[in-house]
Amino acid sequence: MTTPAGSGAGFGSVCWWGLSPALDLQAESPPVDPDSQADTAHKTPELDVLLLGSVDGRHLLRTLARAALWPRRRFNFYVLENNLEAVARHMLIFSLALEEPEKMGLRERSEAFLEVWGNALLRPPVAALVRAQAERLANLVPEPDRLAEQLPWLSLRALKFRERDALEAVFRFWSGGERGPEAFPMSRLWDSRLRHYLGSRYDARRGVSDWDLRMKLHDRGAQVIHTHEFRRWRDTGVAFELRDSSAYHVPNRTLASGRLLSHRGERVAARGYWGDIATGPFVAFGIEADDQSLLRTSNGQPVKTAGEITQHNVTELFREVAAWGRPRAAQGDKEEELRLEPQPWTSASARESFTVHFLALGSAQTLHHKRCYQGRFQLLYVACGMVHLLGPELGACVSPGGNLVVELARYLVDLRPEQLQAFSARVSELAREAGFAPQTGASPSETFARFCKSGDSAPSGLDPAVESEPAPGEVLACPLEVVSVPRADPAPATGSPRLSSQPQDSSAEVPAPPQEALTTESPAQNLESAPTPDQAPHP
Repeated sequence: MTTPAGSGAGFGSVCWWGLSPALDLQAESPPVDPDSQADTAHKTPELDVLLLGSVDGRHLLRTLARAALWPRRRFNFYVLENNLEAVARHMLIFSLALEEPEKMGLRERSEAFLEVWGNALLRPPVAALVRAQAERLANLVPEPDRLAEQLPWLSLRALKFRERDALEAVFRFWSGGERGPEAFPMSRLWDSRLRHYLGSRYDARRGVSDWDLRMKLHDRGAQVIHTHEFRRWRDTGVAFELRDSSAYHVPNRTLASGRLLSHRGERVAARGYWGDIATGPFVAFGIEADDQSLLRTSNGQPVKTAGEITQHNVTELFREVAAWGRPRAAQGDKEEELRLEPQPWTSASARESFTVHFLALGSAQTLHHKRCYQGRFQLLYVACGMVHLLGPELGACVSPGGNLVVELARYLVDLRPEQLQAFSARVSELAREAGFAPQTGASPSETFARFCKSGDSAPSGLDPAVESEPAPGEVLACPLEVVSVPRADPAPATGSPRLSSQPQDSSAEVPAPPQEALTTESPAQNLESAPTPDQAPHP
């Protein structure tokens, strides 16, 4: 998607954070009959969820945090990503979220999470924490028995052996297998990617960021994102500045991934930053809140910024997850509630509460061949970057009466309203082909499309799950995964030292082609109805 002004491809080819608010998956799933769904081993109703491209675990953490509000259930989360670096980040994020309070306090955990999750540069203490956790995970991955003992909530049995080896290599790179900042020069890579993205508008990048924020994100419901924090993230990649700005100077290696690029007629593996540089990590936790006082305005301006709301939401999320297993105090007995300390996640409690299963890369079209997955899942979640995988094969894995939630592209700033309408129509078409129908009674949403696998579906004339005529200025176009662009082969996700970190601009020794280097799986057979993006608007 190239324009004279720049690449126009701010979404990138690898997604590191969610482009929609976190969901409580229990609220999205159909009600389960305890008598028919009770597991004989655990004596507890189960909820099986298949997630494609959830990338950052926000939906899983939100579901665990809100579990105390629902009847007790055991969760089986099956996660399928398109790269092993995303799997590794899942494991790292959950290791931080479930860390014992005696080892790391609540505030320290939440701040470390925000920096690792959304910042291109880290403080030295957080970088040391990442290295220590990565070293621990690298030692556990090749030893299934120790992994099951220390991380009972994690299952890697579905991964292939070569994927486990590659996953270990990713953790070795994070732990400092290649010493020095030159192994992953994040600041230089970020600036190079920004230059390639903006093209001739690079010198006016401050005006471009203000335009994208005020004329796009604010109009689409993200008014709490402040100009200063959005501009800082666009310039440096630091979204959450919890300390003095000079403290952030260590590259965040968890944002590194490999690509196969063309160099002198040959395909060369290069390590770089290929993620989002247009929207930012503010949407996942920063534009909605259970405490509505955080969203109030004064003189037409939000009182809190997206960064402050994100920090509050993540802190409360970790607090609720930690307190999930403790005894419930009597309603209204605040003193008793304060005396009950959160209990750490023991092996027994975690094993009885939930399990995160990571599936093999590229297995979306073959899951239905295994009897254990046929009609198993009560809920299927598909991110906007994985919509091209939605088909009858995945539909066969959903139980009758199960639900489907598809993330739309509302917060992708590069894309136009007419493209979003085509994307929404394509989502409805793919869901219909997969055996789903729009949910009856579901309120229209520009962020998620909701369907159900049931005979009692809404008529095909009006689709309540996806608005057919969204208001101008409040919609976006289809993401890069569903536009008609050439397909590129991703580099093997080995994380090995053979990968070279190269800038992504056209003047680098290993150039990043504007089409091939910024594209992931995009089957042309699913894209016939999607328009080709043209020149991006200038501020």
